[in-house]
Amino acid sequence: MSTDRRISTQTNGHVRMIGLDRAPKRNAFDLAMLRQLAEAFTEFEDDPQLRCAVVFAHGDHFTAGLDLAEVGPAVARGEPLFPAGAVDPLGLYGRVRSKPVVMAVQGYCLTLGIELMLAADVRIAAGDARFGQIEIRRGIFPFGGATLRLPQVAGWGNAMRWLLTGDSFDAAEALRIGLVQEVVEPGKQVERAAEIAATIAAQAPLGVRATLSTARTTALRGPEAALAGMMDEVRAIMGSDDAREGLQSFIERRAARFTGT
Repeated sequence: MSTDRRISTQTNGHVRMIGLDRAPKRNAFDLAMLRQLAEAFTEFEDDPQLRCAVVFAHGDHFTAGLDLAEVGPAVARGEPLFPAGAVDPLGLYGRVRSKPVVMAVQGYCLTLGIELMLAADVRIAAGDARFGQIEIRRGIFPFGGATLRLPQVAGWGNAMRWLLTGDSFDAAEALRIGLVQEVVEPGKQVERAAEIAATIAAQAPLGVRATLSTARTTALRGPEAALAGMMDEVRAIMGSDDAREGLQSFIERRAARFTGT
């Protein structure tokens, strides 16, 4: 397996920038790239100074999807796609991240690219983005979360329209069905995603993580499960330094300086 770097990382304040960096192959994911992405997510999750991440792509395209010539046989053999103990970027198995991720896409965004988007929290697309969940045209079906999440995000009919045909669609359609939250001028998608991530990172980390956790619990297990622990979590956060800082900043009419404690 190649050890060449396929994922770039950079830190801007409390924001970690994670870049898909296999542009000559249209950022198609081989096993090494999948492993490195999981490692980058794990580093982000485990660093207490990092509060939000932006996942973007170098080159003209976000990703052409999985490099099926290598990944397909590995899946057929039952090999895991991500290292044991690492955060799963798809949020399906093993460790699940607790911090928010903003995604910026452009050009081709196929198969795994859409599933990575669906596993993220906020999604920005360049106007030139083209999407396709094309596994059905390759004799298989989506197994990275699209069949679970796209019906939730887009509604049953919209999801089946694209999942069952393998047809491609543009950024305007992605916005219409809720796959992306904003469409921007090509070349501006990373900048916009970084702006949103910086805004998130400026908020109270405990509150951000509790918001993400409660919303995720609702989506996966229903509102009753989320309500079961909500007030206990609220009471704990009410006693935090950040809650006191939030109140004091309001009284003093200044921006809050949260520490995550």
